[in-house]
Amino acid sequence: MQSTLPTPRQIEYQSWQMGLFVHFGIRTFYEGLRDFDNRTMSPSQFNPTEFDANQWAYTAARAGCRYVVMTAKHHDGFALWPSKTTDFSVASSPWRNGNGDVVKEFVEACRQHNLAVGLYYSPYDAASPVYADERAYDDYFITQISEILEPYGQIDILWFDGCGSENHAYDWRRIISEIRSMQPNISLFNMGDPDFRWIGNEQGYAPFGTRNVVDRIPFSIHETTGDAVKPVWLPAECDARMRERNWFYSDSDEHTVKSVEELVGMWYYSVGRGCNLLLNIGPDRRGLLPTRDADVLLEFGAEIRRRFAHPLANLDACKHAGKQWIWEPNRSEIVDHVVLGENIARGEHARRFIIQADVGQPITVFEGPAIGYHQVCSFPPIRAHRFTVEVPESDGETELARLEFHHTGTF
Repeated sequence: MQSTLPTPRQIEYQSWQMGLFVHFGIRTFYEGLRDFDNRTMSPSQFNPTEFDANQWAYTAARAGCRYVVMTAKHHDGFALWPSKTTDFSVASSPWRNGNGDVVKEFVEACRQHNLAVGLYYSPYDAASPVYADERAYDDYFITQISEILEPYGQIDILWFDGCGSENHAYDWRRIISEIRSMQPNISLFNMGDPDFRWIGNEQGYAPFGTRNVVDRIPFSIHETTGDAVKPVWLPAECDARMRERNWFYSDSDEHTVKSVEELVGMWYYSVGRGCNLLLNIGPDRRGLLPTRDADVLLEFGAEIRRRFAHPLANLDACKHAGKQWIWEPNRSEIVDHVVLGENIARGEHARRFIIQADVGQPITVFEGPAIGYHQVCSFPPIRAHRFTVEVPESDGETELARLEFHHTGTF
């Protein structure tokens, strides 16, 4: 982490905007189990008889997701690939007669649907007999993670969850060196040497004015004060559940599946504030995304496309004069959203921006403190013959890469 400018991989990551989070594993087959509750679990219970990673990837792609992150190993230590480091894996299960490999099928499905591949890996491991020995566990960590980073080709994201690791010291310098040697183009989430960071809550909401350059990052849901770092470009990701409480599948909470209205609001508070949204669905005991969750995800994606796929005008239609970008339509137009973004390859410079509609006199309809990669500005619909975006305060020259005017009819 050395620069306040993004790397090419960070720019690519930010362009994905929305991903599907998939919590699946041994816990799927234990109703009501919670993190760290010490219930004994047996691989004999893992048997998703209709498992279909292609259904996951197909649904994600249709909904507009650009990447998928799956729990290859959660805190319980159960490996969704045939690991040689532990008997607590799919190889000890009845699924595919012990010859199955969830990670392999997941990676292949993502590639088939042009989705970036993300693997969640919990550094904490309740099943490892050497976890308490920090140096021995470093060896275990590196050996085990090589099993998912070397055999399957390019892995785009390695998603580290800090929960459970609050009082454990890892040799991150050694671990990260090994990881980046195995996967030079991988992007790491939140721990070790991160390329992107956690927003700080699990509700899918980013604070107004969220910026990409930070000097502190949250550690885990249980320890949120964060680690101090040098000012560095670390885009934020907002993770959230499709259901109210559970990450893994439950028989008892289908009624808590979020509405399309709530998910659209979440999108405004995450993607609309320059962050990525990672929305979780827990596949059921068949190994499929539950029907209601999948249907709502598709409706949600369709609504985002309906609102923003066809702008009234974009940057090419605007005149640029100094700190202003001006759109003058041939006739007065009703506008209720403006979407804008900086050319982040040059950094983020805007410190205050104003959107005005000229109705005979300029009316300010939106004002904000940051633009960054992607900023969605919504306001009551207004008809005007001129719209102006101005950046009166900036560190250096602000260069816009996108500017769109929309009438979504959703106020």
